[in-house]
Amino acid sequence: MELTKKTHACVRITKDGRTLVIDPGVFSEADAAVGADAILVTHEHMDHFDQSRLRAGMEANPGAEIWTLASVAEQISAAFPGRVHTVGEGDTFTAAGFEVEVHGQLHAVIHPDIPRITNVGFLLDGSVFHPGDALTVPEGRTVDTLLLPVHAPWNKVAEIIDYVREVAPRRAIDIHDSLLQDHARPVYDSLIDRLGGTDHGRLTPGTGTDVG
Repeated sequence: MELTKKTHACVRITKDGRTLVIDPGVFSEADAAVGADAILVTHEHMDHFDQSRLRAGMEANPGAEIWTLASVAEQISAAFPGRVHTVGEGDTFTAAGFEVEVHGQLHAVIHPDIPRITNVGFLLDGSVFHPGDALTVPEGRTVDTLLLPVHAPWNKVAEIIDYVREVAPRRAIDIHDSLLQDHARPVYDSLIDRLGGTDHGRLTPGTGTDVG
């Protein structure tokens, strides 16, 4: 599998000539979902779910399909009849040749006054885990590559470090990072590198790495 980092929380993963895209939101490139055979969306927030980006991907490939939770599916199912699938925690399915498991139920707490929405994470081929906006630990699973939501209104670096320790992946790659200023990145890098207990790194949008 080859993973290409897109801006913010979006990634593209390619295997055997087929492409899966996760969370093309408003901070991602306009063509982030174009060329996808399958699109996964973790939750309804705009930085993970943007209808114009989904539409571009779905129209570019009439065979492309979307897997997502109910709150997103109900907004887009009418536009793509038969091509949008609703999933939740515990579900498994095959998308673009990837075996996908769904883990998690709720978005992380932003503030006690803000109601929590549904959020799911996706584990691909038992190897690569994208948690969306939550610090979900896939129970009973060994994660090779954790896509790490390193900076958000709902987290702090101590929680991120403890999350890496709990999941204990072979390596962690930063996502959810477009709000993090460049001059602050070395601070986050050094803390997670020193305390996370695993190989940790980040990719410039548009660059890729082998993930198995």
